[in-house]
Amino acid sequence: MVSGPGSADDFWSCVGVDLHLEPDAADGRRAGLERALRDAVRDGRLTPGTRLPATRRLAADLGVSRGTTKAVYDQLVAEGYLTARQGSGTRVARLPSQVPAAPHGSPRARAPRFDLRPGSPDVGAFPAAAWLRALRRAIATAPSRAYDYGDPRGRIELRRALSGYLGRARGVIAPPEQIVITSGYVQGLALLTRVLGGAAVAMEDPGLPFHRDVVRYNGGSVVPLRVDERGACAGDLGDAAAVVVTPAHQYPTGVTLHPERRRALTDWARARGGLVVEDDYDGEFRYDRQPVGALQGMAPGHVVYLGTASKTLGPALRLGWMVLPPHLVDAVADAKLHSDHHTESLGQLALADFVDSHAYDRHIRACRLRYRRRRDQLLDRLGARWSVRGIAAGLHALVDVPDEEAAVARAEAEGLAVGRLGDHWHTAGEDRPQGLVVGYGTPRERTYPEALEVLGRILEGDQAL
Repeated sequence: MVSGPGSADDFWSCVGVDLHLEPDAADGRRAGLERALRDAVRDGRLTPGTRLPATRRLAADLGVSRGTTKAVYDQLVAEGYLTARQGSGTRVARLPSQVPAAPHGSPRARAPRFDLRPGSPDVGAFPAAAWLRALRRAIATAPSRAYDYGDPRGRIELRRALSGYLGRARGVIAPPEQIVITSGYVQGLALLTRVLGGAAVAMEDPGLPFHRDVVRYNGGSVVPLRVDERGACAGDLGDAAAVVVTPAHQYPTGVTLHPERRRALTDWARARGGLVVEDDYDGEFRYDRQPVGALQGMAPGHVVYLGTASKTLGPALRLGWMVLPPHLVDAVADAKLHSDHHTESLGQLALADFVDSHAYDRHIRACRLRYRRRRDQLLDRLGARWSVRGIAAGLHALVDVPDEEAAVARAEAEGLAVGRLGDHWHTAGEDRPQGLVVGYGTPRERTYPEALEVLGRILEGDQAL
């Protein structure tokens, strides 16, 4: 749709790239188009390197002569706004003002040479070929309605696949109608907090600060829940309406919730009508024995199970799942509907195929072996001289140190990024235990041994103090 040349109305045209042009009719055809293109380049709406349409096509789109568009291009090439080269067409040039110089003396944030921060898997191990095959099969067999707006609970194909997998691999009682697909753990926690309507939520101390922020941001209040060598202390729940726990591998201490504590949590939930939120973020990765079954299997009517593909496959997929007690399904689905309507469908279909074909199991077994080797390398380098805890499972370990501030400062000087236990307490205190949270999932295979050597030297310096 193009307004007639010479009309009083602004007009626009799609010129091969998504660009809104407003030539001024009072300037005349050539001058108006020239000014509009010049302004688009100056404003950055046409980015450097963008290829413009051929003069013949642009002339047809705008209802002007080809001679007019050619003259405009020639003029802007002469002014330096465009470049023209035989065989590559006419493109937007880079203007000097579009290359900002860093302020004199301003510091530049440097990426660490070695990254041993916790929280991420080895994304370089993403099974791209297998995932592509699953995605192709999913697209080839997907009904046309899969490309429309969907059920806020998620695609039924994925919910059925997860129902079987979670029951088989994690001991979760997960009927498909009680599963809601999310864009990850954070969205699941946010939806639950909204449904609980500002209730007090007990959260492990130490624990991930960002998760506490999510609860507060969505209207809940946070109550610290002490963690000791047997896991979360269920006797400290007080008047909390819900509790968030990481029973398979507590974050960041790495302790596994003791069976007596598991029973105490489910007993509390039944007696008080409370809700246990189980964050099973890395439950598949157990090294010294079979994975510990999910807490949800002990009290499915009182436990919300939250899982995710972020640690097993990669955070970029943005796929997670909630297994809900029946009485919460409708409320959470409604909150999901009003949050983002539904999670994207093609990734769900691909993951369903990935699970049903057992490619997911094969990938997890391969990752389990890889991460166990890394865990063993960590122990070989550090275990004889330092206390390394939380090593039975997961993608991180806790190394006790006498002065974490000094250790982190030395690590930064060596270009090593590592987690700090002090960042995870609800409130800071001088009497808090000191430690480094070391993630062995993030680094690439070729850099991991050297990263461990750097960490060892840093700890040796700490020991010498």
